[in-house]
Amino acid sequence: MTAGPGTGRRRTAAAATAAAFTLLTACSPGTGEVTPAPGTTSAPAPTSAASAPAPASPAPTSPVRDVPSVTVTSVEEVATGLDAPWGLAFLPDARAVVTLRDAARLVVVGPDGAVTDVTGPGAEEVAAATVPRGEGGLLGVAVVPGAAPGGPVDLVLYLTAAQDNRVLRATLDGTTLGPTRAVVTGIPRGSNHNGGRLAFGPDGALYVTTGDIYRTALAPDPGSLGGKVLRVTADGAPAPGNPDPASPVWTRGHRNVQGIGWAPDGRAFAAEFGQDTWDELNVLHAGADHGWPSVEGTGGAADGFADPVAQWSTDEASPSGLAVTDEGVYLAGLRGETLWRVPLRPVDPAALADPAQDAAGVGTPQPLLVGEHGRLRAVEVAPDGSLWVLTNNTDGRGDPRPGDDRLLRVRVG
Repeated sequence: MTAGPGTGRRRTAAAATAAAFTLLTACSPGTGEVTPAPGTTSAPAPTSAASAPAPASPAPTSPVRDVPSVTVTSVEEVATGLDAPWGLAFLPDARAVVTLRDAARLVVVGPDGAVTDVTGPGAEEVAAATVPRGEGGLLGVAVVPGAAPGGPVDLVLYLTAAQDNRVLRATLDGTTLGPTRAVVTGIPRGSNHNGGRLAFGPDGALYVTTGDIYRTALAPDPGSLGGKVLRVTADGAPAPGNPDPASPVWTRGHRNVQGIGWAPDGRAFAAEFGQDTWDELNVLHAGADHGWPSVEGTGGAADGFADPVAQWSTDEASPSGLAVTDEGVYLAGLRGETLWRVPLRPVDPAALADPAQDAAGVGTPQPLLVGEHGRLRAVEVAPDGSLWVLTNNTDGRGDPRPGDDRLLRVRVG
């Protein structure tokens, strides 16, 4: 493993200090409760060797299917003509919300491919607050859980503003976005490495991925929101069970995380851009330091860093968004112009909290759609089980084709 330029190996930082960030609590409470974070409860006291053995119980059945490889069975165009699309999230009624990074707009895409602009006071506020520059702009979007199909639904949006990256919340009714309110502010902003993916975990918490904005010292610093995965409530407060109860920081030592998702057995996966050597797929554990800028790729475990479970050279992948099914982790590759699939393997539930067992829970990465559609920015599992994939050839680094950018429906079998 190569060390980052100008850096030496460092030991895991001491106890975290309170993060320097601003949390603006919304006027109304978030929907649903956040359950305590996995892996943060105390282990049960060991039983005496003289204790009577517990009755034998059947071996648990994993919700993960072991499928070493798949085949793409069909690719359909759902929508075309999207301008630098970035975020993708499904509404309860099976429509999808797509963010347009540079235009600072949202559109709703129906299952039939109909594209409708989102309007209303919230859309105007988002456009006014967003300052697109480089990789910054209107980035991630996620749907707050708990809404009924066909009714109003709350969205959270990640955008680059004049002074920071921030997360806003607003209610979408049809295609009208109501007034916004800030729930997380003070995330470092830059022309590049802004992170920006949002997702609600199975515990009900909102996970926010951030980047180091080329200031590598931010990534290991527990007092900075840069180079982190944050875990907060839907209204922006540190989620119950965080390593530091006063801080939103969940994991640190990241360069630029733009993808996050969960396997059916609860494993949290995150995609991360490397610098010159290795892009990464990581399994996240509360309080882990993933090593940037001291290490890139594997090789940091001996120094207390969390190693990735898969890695690629930076020209093969440059992974942005990811989606997780019951058989694989799918990563949208930008520079590599590939939809990468990392097969899942069943893991003993007793080993899920052990980072040393993470690598055994995945198989050999499999490339799909290599070079067929150009740069790929996001992938999500649709309500019908297909994968919806956003191309990203109009983001200033691609080679746009007529009709770009596209939203594709991909089926595998």
